[in-house]
Amino acid sequence: MFVRRKTNKSGTVSVQIIDKSHGKYRVVQTIGSARDPDEVERLVQRGKLLLRDNLGAQQRLFGLKTKEDHAIENFLRDLKNAQIHTIGPELIFGTLFDCIGFKAIEDELFRHLVVARLAYPASKLKTVDYLYRYRGICTSADAIYRFLDTLNEQHKEIVERVACEHTRRTLGGTISVVFYDLTTLYFETEDEDDLRKIGFSKDGKFQQPQIVLGLLVGKQGFPIGYDIFQGNTFEGHTLLPTLHNIQQKHSLGKPTV
Repeated sequence: MFVRRKTNKSGTVSVQIIDKSHGKYRVVQTIGSARDPDEVERLVQRGKLLLRDNLGAQQRLFGLKTKEDHAIENFLRDLKNAQIHTIGPELIFGTLFDCIGFKAIEDELFRHLVVARLAYPASKLKTVDYLYRYRGICTSADAIYRFLDTLNEQHKEIVERVACEHTRRTLGGTISVVFYDLTTLYFETEDEDDLRKIGFSKDGKFQQPQIVLGLLVGKQGFPIGYDIFQGNTFEGHTLLPTLHNIQQKHSLGKPTV
């Protein structure tokens, strides 16, 4: 006998215990069905436990099932997928988040979004699903978009200061060399506004409006700051404004660029 996954027309997957005797297959027991891959895997593990418990009189006679086996079986029997939380990203990225100093932003959603972005970079809707499925955190795409406005209006200067100070500490207290790079970010629309303009797109999206993003980093890529410009701004006209702006904000002096 063995455990089989069977894909149904509805898109669900049924998990069954199958007996193969004399060249014929017979369904002994259907454990259950699910769409979620994690839930399917849980059903498979449950089926394997049931199969092991019924391998025959010889196993029961010699009592090969230990107390630990009983504990695992009882635990898995009532376990639901919603009860399983992934803690690895929080343990690693969350610790780094605190060490850098970003806990100065007291809104927990900021922390959740940063950790999720590192562990599972995806759209806002996918991020909502990830936070609920693997962290048990309930939020919505609308809440995330509203927070991004709050982040820009209330917390942007704190985030930039924390990042720059961490870079300064990591590089020994002074920032003597900086590296500058520029990219373009396009929008899935045809409408321009005061900032989003059609310009030279590094993504090849010449019919869609964009913004220009200039990024300044220190040695080993540690971030210092960034600035944004209208999408039709010439690349060569962004370096000095970005450098002067960040120099004034963070007292960089005159580093080598």
